[in-house]
Amino acid sequence: MKFFASGLLFDNDGVLVDSHEAARIGWEQWASEYAPNFNWDTPENAGVRAEDKVRELVAAELFEIANDRINELEQSTAHLTQPLPGAVELLTSLRAGTWTVCTSANANLGRARLAAAGIPVPAELVTGDDVARGKPFGDPYALGASRLGVPAAECVVFEDAAAGVESARAAGVGFVVGVSARALGTGADVVVRDLSGITFDGATLYIPESNVLGEGDIDG
Repeated sequence: MKFFASGLLFDNDGVLVDSHEAARIGWEQWASEYAPNFNWDTPENAGVRAEDKVRELVAAELFEIANDRINELEQSTAHLTQPLPGAVELLTSLRAGTWTVCTSANANLGRARLAAAGIPVPAELVTGDDVARGKPFGDPYALGASRLGVPAAECVVFEDAAAGVESARAAGVGFVVGVSARALGTGADVVVRDLSGITFDGATLYIPESNVLGEGDIDG
């Protein structure tokens, strides 16, 4: 499968890196302190900024201290992050200025997770700190396209979460690639198992047919 594009925009967690265990440890500890009935590990929480989730769960007067606490906990587990299949190979093959990462993590956490996974940090990195509204609003991907200097309509987004696909659509991107079986049903234009075998020369994105998932595929 071939698609034409001027830039690639990647979500990080669940697309480039596996930070699930790292995040689970941090959020379970946080929940025990601030929201005992909160279950972080659900699809609706995927891809959403931590600060937005904290704001939903605690009283306004507790927001600052509770937000600082989840930031501290997630930073302390960032070293557990691992690269997902194909991510290092693809990103190290790309020409600078043709791609960036648009993560909901704050700047310190986003950089730490990329570094732990051995993935290069692009100069155009977009984090949750850079936008007034995080995913599912279109701000992150609109800013990513702007930093690459290309129209959003000429960009391809790689996402695994419904909130991220919604964000990409709101930004007006031209094509959305869902990553992993979790992305089935999100409205992504095509869903792949992972980033293995995908190439991009700055104009043409190639996705192996053997990597494409259908609605009948499930995790594992």
